[in-house]
Amino acid sequence: MGFEDSVLICDEVDPILNKILVDNGLKVSYEPEITKEQIIEKISNFNIVIVRSRTTITKEMIEKADNCKIIARVGVGLDNVDQDAAKAKDIRVINAVEGAMNAVAELVLGLMLSLARQTARGDRAIRNEQWLKKELKGTELRGKYLGIIGLGNIGKRLGRLARALNMNIIGYDVIPIDEEFAKEVGLMKADLNTLLQSSDYISIHVPLLDSTYHLLDAEKMSTMKKTAKIINTSRGGVVDEDALYNALKNGTLGGAALDVFEKEPAIGTKLAELDNVILTPHIGAQTKEAQSLAANVIAEKIIQILRGVI
Repeated sequence: MGFEDSVLICDEVDPILNKILVDNGLKVSYEPEITKEQIIEKISNFNIVIVRSRTTITKEMIEKADNCKIIARVGVGLDNVDQDAAKAKDIRVINAVEGAMNAVAELVLGLMLSLARQTARGDRAIRNEQWLKKELKGTELRGKYLGIIGLGNIGKRLGRLARALNMNIIGYDVIPIDEEFAKEVGLMKADLNTLLQSSDYISIHVPLLDSTYHLLDAEKMSTMKKTAKIINTSRGGVVDEDALYNALKNGTLGGAALDVFEKEPAIGTKLAELDNVILTPHIGAQTKEAQSLAANVIAEKIIQILRGVI
């Protein structure tokens, strides 16, 4: 490892990433506004390419990446990297799942509290010179059933936070759930249908795959409690937004909070017409702490890969 290892950073990242790489002898080109065309033109000059959310690394780019060893995402999901093309070219693809764990879990908790007490609606009303004190009778989270779909790092962290509020935790995952964690939070394991039928709040923490596209569709939503609320901070395509809109508008679901959307930016989404929805602009990992941690994690992983440690 040394000067010959050159790095292209395509998006805005925490400065600690650049510092750690440079301190370890790598040559870093920081170009957070670089265009798709410029990446295609330059990518062959770099051994390592780093992105966050703005840049998508396409098959066309990877085909030009003749000297690339590593593509890294300073974040959790890898849907903005063509992993099949990278694998075909023997390029290692890494991410920083550890970085956003707490930030996303805390956002979910905040969204649940806001749904329970209708704080977003109350705020909007006051700004429009309305005083909805009598209308905004909320509920408490204590004693409610939280269904967590996907018990990875984020799902587990959410389970621990929710347990501290004396919520009951139901869990579903396609991979075996950690027994120690289940015991710790008193998690009840269930199949997906049972979880949906039993939960007051459903929080989704799965990647967007062919198998998870529209995982929550009209049929699944029809089995849920009329008072149930969906929180999605994973990927937009996991929830069928048309079905969600209809269920919320017709009163067959109690509410929803979305941080991710099928099309982003979600400007003009019809979900914004509804009072029982909270919408945030994909800010799950947008904390100072999460961005710094993700940058540190990626830097250390790159260095360890180049040293042959991992």
